Amino acid sequence: MEILMVINPVSGNQDKAFLVRKLRHFLEPKDTLELYKTNGQNDKEQIANLLQKNNFDRILVAGGDGSIKMLAECLQNPETPATPIAILPAGSANGLASDLNLPQTPETFLKVALGNKTRTIDAININNELGLHISDFGLNAELIKEFTNSSIRGKLGYALNSIPTLIQNEGPYPFTIKTKEKKFTRQAIMIALANSKKFGTGAIVNPDGKIDDGIFELLIFKKLDVLEILKTLNEEAEMSKDFVEIIPLKEVKISTPKPVSFQIDGEYCEDLTNVSAKIVPKILEVYVP
Repeated sequence: MEILMVINPVSGNQDKAFLVRKLRHFLEPKDTLELYKTNGQNDKEQIANLLQKNNFDRILVAGGDGSIKMLAECLQNPETPATPIAILPAGSANGLASDLNLPQTPETFLKVALGNKTRTIDAININNELGLHISDFGLNAELIKEFTNSSIRGKLGYALNSIPTLIQNEGPYPFTIKTKEKKFTRQAIMIALANSKKFGTGAIVNPDGKIDDGIFELLIFKKLDVLEILKTLNEEAEMSKDFVEIIPLKEVKISTPKPVSFQIDGEYCEDLTNVSAKIVPKILEVYVP
């Protein structure tokens, strides 16, 4: 078996060298392993080149949601062989791994990564980028923007950066939303395009979300409400309709008069005024328990 392992060395707190040693322990003598460490310099092009020049049987990704997004985009090149991926949850945000019920300890998730069971999941095409998990305008994107510039990684980094972000937040923002059926406006502190249930922190923001059902949910968070935010930590708690409006869709266009922070799968993009989104069904094959 030929394996490519893509490692994001700066994501999360997981010891990547330990992961590699553990992986080698599981491999058979006839298996081959090629390592690629991301460095932020033309990673997508270099990985795509590796995939086109080799015939890997599977790809392992040791990183967070952003690393998985990048690899999924590499695999969409028509010259790149369709190859299933295995997720090793090793990022600051691992929401996709959580939605797929992947185990959290190296020994158990490596067994899944080298197993035979797969699931083919959807993505959202967002301004010609892929979003596999949750993308959003507003408060959460502002938090991620601050976290990107912080030296503290992991959930502690998110927690510490949340304080100034909450204080300085300028929302609610005015949004115009256009679907196939109608056009309407909303004031919101955050608007999310959700292909799954949870943020990388584990907060459940889209209780009905399913990653392979051919639709995504538009989540319109109308106000900042601490009690409602606490409900996201309990899968059985139902959020108030005064706090969040949930609309299932296959495509949508969102605009706002002034640029607002936007993120895709835990990676800050830029401040935007327009986003177009459309579901892309059954686009990526991943290993699952």
